Amino acid sequence: MPEPVFNSPTTDLRVVACPHCDLLQRLPALAAGEAARCPRCDKELWRRREDPLERTLALAIAAAILYVVANTVPMLGLSAVGHHASTTLFGGARHLWDDGQEIVAVLVLFTAVVAPALQIGSMLAIVVGARRPCPPSWVGTLLRHHPRTATWSMIEVMILGVLVALIKIADYASVNAGLALFALGALVVLLAAMQSAFDPREVWARVEWADAAARSAVERAARDAAAEVPS
Repeated sequence: MPEPVFNSPTTDLRVVACPHCDLLQRLPALAAGEAARCPRCDKELWRRREDPLERTLALAIAAAILYVVANTVPMLGLSAVGHHASTTLFGGARHLWDDGQEIVAVLVLFTAVVAPALQIGSMLAIVVGARRPCPPSWVGTLLRHHPRTATWSMIEVMILGVLVALIKIADYASVNAGLALFALGALVVLLAAMQSAFDPREVWARVEWADAAARSAVERAARDAAAEVPS
């Protein structure tokens, strides 16, 4: 099996390419809360978060607790002509499947149950792995795929659809919002806060390199450059 061939990284890790206009530039030293913008297209390149790993971990744990609550207690209760029924989020998808709406059922299940679970679970794994003294390479793999889970997580769209349905059937039945509906509303806010507190650049700076020799050369060059700066 042939040996893998790696590119040579730049010795200055502050050099980045703007993802919007491809302009190469050097990131300045930023304090917590400050942001660097591209001088050509004025898009934000990086915002330095304050304590990103600890805050993201706390928010991810809270989101995991709310996710469990939202999927284990009733979301809605309906009362009409002496009959009462309630359902959970997963039960709603199953009822759609039983009613012949297979495609809608799969979409609801994936975007409101599976994708949020993957988003929270991958974030927990990334943050816990990044807090280790030497984060393993699988942290980088999860980091590359995590944005896809956030893209497909659409709890807010599902809540909006439920609210529209509640307004339409309010004249025909008594509708009671369950604890899960409030948990889902809080979960939407927590997921947005979790993504806002997370700093992928902080994690990439810790992840183990595939080419350890290149990392040693970069670190040695950085130390030499720092030693040449006059005090």
